[in-house]
Amino acid sequence: MPLIEHGHIHYGENKVQEAQLKWTEIKKKNKNIKLHLIGKLQTNKVKVAIKLFDYIHSLDSEKLANKISYQQKEYNLRTKLFIQVNIGDEDQKSGINKADVYKFYEYCKELDLDILGLMCIPPFNEDSSDYFNEMKKICEKLQLQELSMGMSSDYLNAIDNGSTYVRVGSSIFGKRS
Repeated sequence: MPLIEHGHIHYGENKVQEAQLKWTEIKKKNKNIKLHLIGKLQTNKVKVAIKLFDYIHSLDSEKLANKISYQQKEYNLRTKLFIQVNIGDEDQKSGINKADVYKFYEYCKELDLDILGLMCIPPFNEDSSDYFNEMKKICEKLQLQELSMGMSSDYLNAIDNGSTYVRVGSSIFGKRS
């Protein structure tokens, strides 16, 4: 992959099985690669995910937190995690309700999970500024250092509001077919 040859080390994937096919051998050859799961993680895929991914950006339930905690202990691994916040209170989106983030963060700490920060995807057809700003405030209250927010369409807005990780794959690699 040309990007690896030019020194790029951080890559995001939406699906565990697809990433497993693409990245298992590449990661064996290049230990510097850092793989991020940015898509939804189902509990039945946790075992594979924590072995493959260095970062998971979609921790969105107590059930998933419990499963990750269990598997990390089982394999003596420590994955860096982002709590996914449903910042727009949208029924169709995953994530912890913003009113419950503080309680959920404490729950994750009790499980000894390595929570780096928060992740969100704001409502699709709205200005993302207010949502990103609200995420920044929640992140600061929790004293977390990282914010995973912003995609190809709104990453500059996300960066202006403190994002430390942006998801811009479609701008680089093109839209999925």
